[in-house]
Amino acid sequence: MAHEQRPQLRNTLTNRHVTMIALGGVIGAGLFVSSGAVLNTVGPAALISYIVSGILVTLIMRGVGEMAVLLPEARSIENYPRIGLGRWAGFSVGWMYWYFWVIVAAVEAVAGAGIIGGFLPDVPNWAICLGLIVVMTLLNVISVRVYAETEFWLASIKVVAIVFFLVVGAVFLLGLFGHSPGLSHLEGHGGFFPLGGGAVVVGSVTVLFSFAGAEIATIAAAESRDPAKYAARATRQVTYRILFFYLLSIAVIICLVPWNTPMSGAQVKSPFALALSAVGIPFADVIMEVVVLTAVLSSLNSCLYLTSRVLFSLSRHGDAPQFLTRLNRRGVPTRAIVAATLVSYLSVIANYFFPEQVFLFLINSSGAICLIYYFLLMLAQVAVRKRSAARGIEPKFRMWGYPWLSYLTMVWIVGVLIFMGINPATRWELSLSALSFVVVLVAYPIVRRRSPTRHDDRPSESTLT
Repeated sequence: MAHEQRPQLRNTLTNRHVTMIALGGVIGAGLFVSSGAVLNTVGPAALISYIVSGILVTLIMRGVGEMAVLLPEARSIENYPRIGLGRWAGFSVGWMYWYFWVIVAAVEAVAGAGIIGGFLPDVPNWAICLGLIVVMTLLNVISVRVYAETEFWLASIKVVAIVFFLVVGAVFLLGLFGHSPGLSHLEGHGGFFPLGGGAVVVGSVTVLFSFAGAEIATIAAAESRDPAKYAARATRQVTYRILFFYLLSIAVIICLVPWNTPMSGAQVKSPFALALSAVGIPFADVIMEVVVLTAVLSSLNSCLYLTSRVLFSLSRHGDAPQFLTRLNRRGVPTRAIVAATLVSYLSVIANYFFPEQVFLFLINSSGAICLIYYFLLMLAQVAVRKRSAARGIEPKFRMWGYPWLSYLTMVWIVGVLIFMGINPATRWELSLSALSFVVVLVAYPIVRRRSPTRHDDRPSESTLT
């Protein structure tokens, strides 16, 4: 009973909010910017890299979605492993998730400041960066509906931009206006695998990180009027969004722009801008700058939301300072939000004074963390499913091919981590991320001794539905 008297987030989000938050979680700046680097390092076969990584993320999302429907009262992504595996897993996933996304928030703030600085050359980048963080903090602090409405419109701009891009690109490729290259770029510059099959594997690892954040819909669903229903719906939509927005967009770019055209680097155009320029769309650069800025702001907005909810949940279970459980009168964990932004401020300061040292270390030390907590989430999915089966409960939303696809997903994730360790380009990143995980594991017994109360170490099985 004491658990139910503790602060609770409000169920105020509607279906359209959760739907667009799901879209925003899938369509990030990585699609508009990082896709160029993948195309340059893989060639036309980058499409296979996106398919491979898209399948893995879809399987992970399916497993998370099943837990979200079985455990609608969990209300936070770190509670799934807490329920399935124990407090140590909830503690580990919660803090790794929080660390990963506060670093992403800082990166997005710096990136957004860089874009706006191009339009406002007389304003220092640090001031723009500070302004972005403050504005997004205020939007999150006001209420969850304000966050959701902001994300709804930011995601809408991204969706409209991609649909416009796909329509224009398809019409041009069909030869309905201008001189269409057809499918000549698929084979005309060294073949479909110009850099070999190994490049496809390397590219799939890079692509995988651009999908991070897809699970935000299941977190937002916890603050909706029907958490189980909206979580299931949002999870289904992720699969279609990956197919429609990512794969089709990459296919159109590959057909419109030769893969060996420089598409990465600070002074190089977005691959979307290059494709629109090839079609003959005027002001393509400006259009894509606005769209990329929208994607960056959307990501920053969601980062603050994600980190505050996870930190709020950790504090409720005694795994973070208790004062972070305080909510304002609109049911928003303001202290948890501010705590997340403080890290962003410190990271931005570090970037200003030590751009090649501290900030780079933070980015690398968080790089592979998402794979580690994805593995623990899938391990928790198997455990939760077994517990529900023992009670005779059939999930309304199921992981495909259970348990074999669940095991395959975990083996797949381990395989990616092993590859990162073998590959010189990612070995350092994996090492630092592994170090971050070790730090969390070492911190767990220390925190547990100081906060011995179990709270919801393994919440009652009555939470299963």
